[in-house]
Amino acid sequence: MENTHILLLSILQGLTEFLPVSSSGHLILFSKFTTFPDQGLALDVAVHVGSILAVMIYFSGTIWQVIKGMIKSKFLPNMKDEGNRLFWLIFVATIPAVVIGLLLREYGMEELRSAKLIGWTITIFAILLYIADKLGMTVREIKHLTFLDAILIGFAQCMALIPGTSRSGITITMGRFLGMERKEAAKFSMLLSIPTIFGAGCLIGYELFQAGDMNAVIDAFDGVTYSFIASILSIYVMMWWLKSYTFLPFVIYRIALGGYLLLDSYGYLDKIAQ
Repeated sequence: MENTHILLLSILQGLTEFLPVSSSGHLILFSKFTTFPDQGLALDVAVHVGSILAVMIYFSGTIWQVIKGMIKSKFLPNMKDEGNRLFWLIFVATIPAVVIGLLLREYGMEELRSAKLIGWTITIFAILLYIADKLGMTVREIKHLTFLDAILIGFAQCMALIPGTSRSGITITMGRFLGMERKEAAKFSMLLSIPTIFGAGCLIGYELFQAGDMNAVIDAFDGVTYSFIASILSIYVMMWWLKSYTFLPFVIYRIALGGYLLLDSYGYLDKIAQ
């Protein structure tokens, strides 16, 4: 694969992963609206791994707190320790995505990579995000989450397996419906990405190793590096924005993009051009 192709995909992934606009949807659309071929799921996952490395750097203090909490409790549940409790909240929230993800992987996911489907999902879930952000209270932090809340966010994350939904968007949406502050909902969404994407990355990495395709392995490492740089910038911008502003600009962008995709998929743009 051309290095330019990998670079552009990685930057696109890094900039969109933590914004509620669907990075996977943008990666798929990139190949459909350019001359570059579809990069496939393997590189998709590789550039996502770069993004979780950025999360681990940005939230290194929180992650260290989790590690200390787990060591002190000898890796047993201890809800009185904030770090330990956060680990188990993330663990519980991850289970639904792992189960559903493996099932979808077994039955195939390529048919989900269509511009028409992305047009619908990117629009529908944008509207849902707007409703949640408009009506949701802003009183709860991560430390206020219950295990039921974590399960609900985890099931919401399963919807992100459908391209165009946006993993960060749907988990933030559920967090806002549960009354979480915007920054706290975004933070939990980012932390939740670590085990989910890391697991997928390990699985894809193992398959590449088994196949013995060194070119694909090199492409994957390049993708991880480039997306890490773009992702860390995106995280800083996102967290700064949410100090004072809402998700409305992302909603508007998604509806505009979704509307364009639907008009194009159903042939209305051609009719308008004529």
